[in-house]
Amino acid sequence: MGTQDKEKGKISVSMMCVRIDLTMDYLKAFERNGVELLHIDVMDGTFVPNITIGVDYVKQLREISKQPFDFHFMVEEPEEKMRWFDIREGDWVSVHWESTKHIDKCMQYIKSKGAHACIALNPGTPISVLEEMYGYLDGVLLLSVNPGFAGQKLIPSVIDKVKRMSAHLKEIGREDITIIADGNMSNENAKLMYDAGARIFVAGTSSIVKDTIEGVDERIAAKRKSIGY
Repeated sequence: MGTQDKEKGKISVSMMCVRIDLTMDYLKAFERNGVELLHIDVMDGTFVPNITIGVDYVKQLREISKQPFDFHFMVEEPEEKMRWFDIREGDWVSVHWESTKHIDKCMQYIKSKGAHACIALNPGTPISVLEEMYGYLDGVLLLSVNPGFAGQKLIPSVIDKVKRMSAHLKEIGREDITIIADGNMSNENAKLMYDAGARIFVAGTSSIVKDTIEGVDERIAAKRKSIGY
């Protein structure tokens, strides 16, 4: 990502939060508003206490949307389970550091697909674990809630974590690595994360996705204002 791109944030809308009966309406709204990514939360009920988006859903979503996907794998043995999914060139793919002993194998596989390789960290996981992985990374997803369910409150200490991550990337000359903020990204919280150094924002029920399609264009515009537009 170039300097100009990094001046403004990108939106990754959580498809887990979109009602099934409103999926087509929301996809049309995301396309006309230039939403950059569709966030795909994959949970296995083991690494986290929930089961969400599966293989067949992703296949069908590919058929009705041309937008890149932003996969967030919250699963055990992601080095195997990632292969079930249709990861394509230009997608973003985050795998949890805590979920596997083979994080390098995961990164290699993502790179082989032409996708952006990212490592996700739980709120309590220190950024120091990434020390040996920067050679692979295109992004770091920092969770500001404990993974598993939407609608949780932001853990305030993660704002400082984003600041420290941003400062460290600058220090090691890797400002090209994008910080992804995920978890209660209300417009207020997104502004705090943007100022701290995040540049991709996972948006769900706290800002864009509601039980109605009405007002979605305005909600997306409001989100843009909070992330550098």
